[in-house]
Amino acid sequence: MTLLVGDALVAFSGLTVGYGLRYATALGRLGIEVPNARFGAYLPLLLLGVGFLLVAYAHFNLYDEKLLLRKYQSMGIIIKGTVIWLVAYLGLSLVLKFEPPISRLFVTLAFLTTLAFMYIWRSVFYAVVNRPGIRERIQQRALVLGWNEEARLLIDEVSNQPAHPYHIVGMVPLPGDEPSSTGLGNYNDLAAILEREQINVLIAVRLDLPRTELQQLAHLCERAYVELKIVPSAFQIFLSGLRLQTVGQLPVLGIENLPVTLLLNRIVKRLIDVVGAAAGLILSAPVLAVLAALIKRESPDGPVFFNQIRVGANHRTFTLHKLRSMTPDAASHDHEAVSTRGGDARLLPIGAFMRRWNLDELPQFWNVLRGDMSLVGPRPERPYHVEQLATVIPHYLPRHLVKPGMTGWAQVNRLRGGSDLEKRIQHDIYYIENWSLWLDAQILLLTFARWENVEH
Repeated sequence: MTLLVGDALVAFSGLTVGYGLRYATALGRLGIEVPNARFGAYLPLLLLGVGFLLVAYAHFNLYDEKLLLRKYQSMGIIIKGTVIWLVAYLGLSLVLKFEPPISRLFVTLAFLTTLAFMYIWRSVFYAVVNRPGIRERIQQRALVLGWNEEARLLIDEVSNQPAHPYHIVGMVPLPGDEPSSTGLGNYNDLAAILEREQINVLIAVRLDLPRTELQQLAHLCERAYVELKIVPSAFQIFLSGLRLQTVGQLPVLGIENLPVTLLLNRIVKRLIDVVGAAAGLILSAPVLAVLAALIKRESPDGPVFFNQIRVGANHRTFTLHKLRSMTPDAASHDHEAVSTRGGDARLLPIGAFMRRWNLDELPQFWNVLRGDMSLVGPRPERPYHVEQLATVIPHYLPRHLVKPGMTGWAQVNRLRGGSDLEKRIQHDIYYIENWSLWLDAQILLLTFARWENVEH
C-alpha cells in the first residue's frame, strides 16, 4: 500500500511538473496553443493520467510482494508501464475530445518528468528497505527440503542475492541424503523446525517419497500455514512453459508452446528484423567500405569477407558472413577452439580492432535480412562444435529452437568468446523461455551500451 500511494503521489507530481513545463515555461512555444489550459481545468486530465499509470503498473505486477526488494526488475516494469501509458494517453487524446484538449507536448514532457521522479522515489525506497534489519523483515524465511545438486544451486543463487525475496535459513535432509553443513535437523522433526525457525516457504527439491508421506507433508504445511513449493526436477528447462492440462479426467503437466514460437510473435519479430537489418545495412555501409579497404591493405591476398557454415534454427545450417579479421589460412585451424583468443597470432591488426568492437559482425545484417538470423537470439556455432558441445553441456541443443542472433542475452551479460560455456547456454535458455518484445528491446539497448568486446 505504501508503494501504491507513493507511486500515485509521485506520478501526480510528475504530471504536474510536465504541465508546468508545457504551460509556464518557454518550452510551451514548441506546441500548439491550447485554449482554457488553466491548472484547475487540467486537473481532471492529470488525475486520469495518474489512474492510467497505476493501472499500467498493476497490469505488469509491479506491486507483487516479490518485487519489494528488487529495484532493477521494478524499474524495468515502470519504464514499460510508462511507455504503455504514453501510447495509450496519446491515443485517447486522438479518439476522445477533452475540454481542454490534451496537449501532446504536455504528454511527452510529463512522460519524461514522471520517469525521472519515479526513478528518484523508487531509488530512495529501495535504499531504505534494503538496509539490514528492514530487509530481513520483508524477506520470506525459506527452508529447503532434501539435498541434491538443485538444492545446492538454489541456496547458492539465493545467498548471492541479498535483495532476493527469500532468505534461506537452511535445509532438512530427506532419508538417504548426504549430510550438509546447512542441515537444521532430521526429517522426522520437520514440524518442530518449521515452528522454531518461523518458516514461511518450504521448497522441496526431492519428491521420491511414498505417496502417503507426500500427503502428510502437504497436510503439515497446511496446518503450519507454510507455502509448499516444489522444484520440478523432471523438467530442467522451459519451466515457464509448463501447463496443467486435463486429458480425459486425468491432470497432466507438460510443456506448451513458448511465446517466441507462437505465429503472431514470430511475424512481429520478423518484421522488426527486416526493418532493423535494412537500416543497419544502410547505416553501416560507409563503415564497411572503410574497413574493407583497411583489410585489403593489411592482407591483400585474401578476400574481404569471411564466410562460414553455422547451425541455425531447427538445426538447419546457413552461411554466416563476417569481415575477415584473420590471415587467409586461419580457417584451416578453425576446429581447434570454439572461439578465438585475443592474442591469437593469426589476427590482423585491423582484425583485433574489429573484434574488440564487434565490427566484423556488421555483414550479418545481410543474414538477418535473408532470414537466416534475427537481430536478437543465441549466437550461432559451427556444426563441428555443436556436435561436440551437445555431448558435454546439458540442454545445449534446445537453443536451436529459435533463430540465432547478432546479439543476445548472454552477450550483453559479458558472456562472450572464452567465457563459461555452461553459463552462456543458461542465458540462451533463459532468453528462449522468457522471450518478449520488451526483452528484445532491452537487449538491443544494452548491446549499444556494451558494444565493446571485453574478451579482446
